[in-house]
Amino acid sequence: MLILAALTRKHKFCQGFARGSSSIFSPANFLDQTQKKGLIMAVFGLVFSKLAMLVIAPDPLPFCKDTPADIKEYMKIIAIFYYSLLYYPLLVCSTLQLKTGYVLGTLLSFTHFGVLVWQKFDCPKSLEIYKFYALLGTLPQMACLAYLCIQFPLLFVKGPETDEDLDSSYYTDYVKLLLKKKVFHFPLKLAVTLFVTCVAVYHTALLLVVLVVPTLHIVRAGIDENIAFLLLGFGIILSDDRMEVVQIVIFYTWLLEVCYLCAMTLSCLVSIVMLMRSMVLHRSNLRGLYKGDIYNIYNTQKTMSPSNVGVVCWMGLTGYQAAIACLGMVIQTVVFFICFLFLVFLVIIPVFYQRNLMVFEIAGKAWPAWVTVILVTVLQHVAARFAFIKKDAGTRDLKNRSSLYLLTYLLFLVNVVVGLIVGIWRIVITALFNIIHLGRIDISLLHRTAESFDPAFQYYSHFLKVEVSQTHPVLKAFCGLMLDLMIEGGRVGQKIRDAEEGRITLVVKKNRPSKTTNSRRVRARWQLLYTLVNNPSLLGSRKHFQTTQLNGTPNPSSRKESNKAVAEPAQSTDVPKGPEKTD
Repeated sequence: MLILAALTRKHKFCQGFARGSSSIFSPANFLDQTQKKGLIMAVFGLVFSKLAMLVIAPDPLPFCKDTPADIKEYMKIIAIFYYSLLYYPLLVCSTLQLKTGYVLGTLLSFTHFGVLVWQKFDCPKSLEIYKFYALLGTLPQMACLAYLCIQFPLLFVKGPETDEDLDSSYYTDYVKLLLKKKVFHFPLKLAVTLFVTCVAVYHTALLLVVLVVPTLHIVRAGIDENIAFLLLGFGIILSDDRMEVVQIVIFYTWLLEVCYLCAMTLSCLVSIVMLMRSMVLHRSNLRGLYKGDIYNIYNTQKTMSPSNVGVVCWMGLTGYQAAIACLGMVIQTVVFFICFLFLVFLVIIPVFYQRNLMVFEIAGKAWPAWVTVILVTVLQHVAARFAFIKKDAGTRDLKNRSSLYLLTYLLFLVNVVVGLIVGIWRIVITALFNIIHLGRIDISLLHRTAESFDPAFQYYSHFLKVEVSQTHPVLKAFCGLMLDLMIEGGRVGQKIRDAEEGRITLVVKKNRPSKTTNSRRVRARWQLLYTLVNNPSLLGSRKHFQTTQLNGTPNPSSRKESNKAVAEPAQSTDVPKGPEKTD
């Protein structure tokens, strides 16, 4: 880090004046979309994978063995910051845009990867909850480090990109592709969130397997003839032959393992599918907000500007999403496991062996009620279609109203029973929907009018405000073009000379442009003005406009004042005297 700090200081001194240059204290600038997304994602995945194993690690820190139980929790807190700092130089090496940084990044990544692989080959088994848990848990770390080992040499061969943020052509090229409807780039923060969530799903699935399946293996291996006496104490007689009882119990424990693994696999698939659907909705929301479509997303007119809460939510979105995905996966596994148990032990096995048909016996005793409910429901639908609806000249209206009223009264009590069944089914559907979508924070599990009570969705909505206001591709491209216009015509040298003298002046000399250049500049100004005036997301921060509470449209009086205020720069044929008038 000291070497990188010295090299960065020397590089800045040699380059002179530069906008938005990186340093060792700001290596992972998420607002700069020109950074290498793959490297940042790999480092964050590496850190999360390492910290995920601290949950059950007997020794949180690698240089402290046989940690006492009374200080283990404190050691875990220290380990959280230790591993974050341990892999922090990898971020610095990847974002400083220096060949020396790429060399140091290569050495660091190869060192970490070599040590990790050597440890696992030297001691693949561990004394934790499962003998191969440490080996399986380090697979994401190995994958991330292997990716870094490949990318750093490639970046060294390719050479650093000296242009960053607004100096780069990233945004202008992106806008060109965006206007052609060929591409959409996810912000770096969302890309990191996606990758970290996938790593979180893997670690959660690994924990769910190693915490339960080995225990079931141990239980199944310890079943002997004494299980028959244990079941007899509870009044359960599976067979008169004790060896047959042992085989039946072993078979049932095997079914438990199969049901659990099926539930865990289904939970993983649901989590991945929900994550993909979240990315689709992220893209739709960002596109809408880029175009100023605020009301359809937030259900109210809001300004896209950072706030205290928004900055906090922006910083913690990746951690929120990973934690909620893990929690949702655990709850989904438990619920799916119960459903599989019900299906296997109360439906499939009784039908296959023709024994213990309790569910079918209960349903058989209640068959008159089920038949009545079904017949009444069918009768109402048939009567509504053929007896109470008339079609005349393409329109629909009621007929036989007296019969309709009579049938409504006669079927009143039966509809009470149907309503009870519908209410139970509504509870089941709502519970399953919320459980399946629990890992998503881009949608609210509450009604649209009660979204403010959903904390996860509020984190996401505040995150969007900060993200859109700071990484709008068209706005960034426009700012880059304006800065390029400001520094053309010998102004770069003037700024560098002013910076070397210890002062930065924003006063520029007047240059008399030609009539063609002046006409093009005036036309561009009016086009920009038209675009900004018609962008509802900027109404809240506009000086000469006031928004209404209903739809955010400008008041007529304020529009006249604004037109009068902005007409003066457009009529002038001179270059603005300073950036304050350009702003």
